[in-house]
Amino acid sequence: MTATSDMILERRQMRRRLTFWRILAIAGVLIAALAVLPNNLYTPDHIARVSIDGVIDDDKARDRLMAALAKSEHTKAVIVRINSPGGTVVASEALYLQLRKIAEEKPVVAVMSEFAASGGYITALASEYIVARGNTLTGSIGVVSEARNIAGLLENIGVGVSRVKSAPLKAEPSLTTVPTPEALKAQEELVLDMFGWFRGLVEERRGLTGPALDAVTDGRAVTGRQALELGLVDILGDEETALDWLADNHDIDRDTKVFEQLWGEKAQPWPLSLISEASDALSALNRLDSTTPRLYALIQ
Repeated sequence: MTATSDMILERRQMRRRLTFWRILAIAGVLIAALAVLPNNLYTPDHIARVSIDGVIDDDKARDRLMAALAKSEHTKAVIVRINSPGGTVVASEALYLQLRKIAEEKPVVAVMSEFAASGGYITALASEYIVARGNTLTGSIGVVSEARNIAGLLENIGVGVSRVKSAPLKAEPSLTTVPTPEALKAQEELVLDMFGWFRGLVEERRGLTGPALDAVTDGRAVTGRQALELGLVDILGDEETALDWLADNHDIDRDTKVFEQLWGEKAQPWPLSLISEASDALSALNRLDSTTPRLYALIQ
């Protein structure tokens, strides 16, 4: 074989390698594009399911998801599935306001699971319609503030604490000193102010006043059946009940697909095998179909 032949053969092999890497690079760009392009470019009309599980706290990834749902033209309704015993007042307030913003654009319906209490019930109040199971634990309308105190223990073991404060109520209540009546009074005023806000939401969103409002805002938890009698929920049922309501009241086709919305740690990670994921992404682009679970998790 001549040197010229060897050179030609080597160039052909180099072209093949370059072609492979070019295709791989293009596939990688396509995957990145799927991660950042707006949902409405390729997502079919659907109902979004957002699951609120566990203690409600600050969650920036959830905030971004809520903002995207409010803007998505292809999200026709939102089902909020709640399985939460509550959370911080501020985080519950933020979630409530985010859901109310979504509700300005499309129907929002809450479906309670095992728990939808306290902050979980605040979440439900943001919806237009509330569905509960008969034995769901809900209600618990109130605010609590607890501060641990080890002053007695420190005294028993002979440990003293020196504190210098700019004012009597600064940093109160404290872990290491017995709270004064003034400190407890200030803490009570904070709790009552937050409770007044919560009570006002119940009055506004559920239309309860007077004795009916007093009956549901004494802090107790109630079952779904009791909540229905008290006016805290609209019906007993499940997600199918919510879908029926959307079809009957908002003309949303009963066969509309429900997509689970994932965020933060719930979302699946970026691909470990770029070649495999690139193949999936290219296939999805060809079909213009985002119902592939793995792909759908990537685009949130």
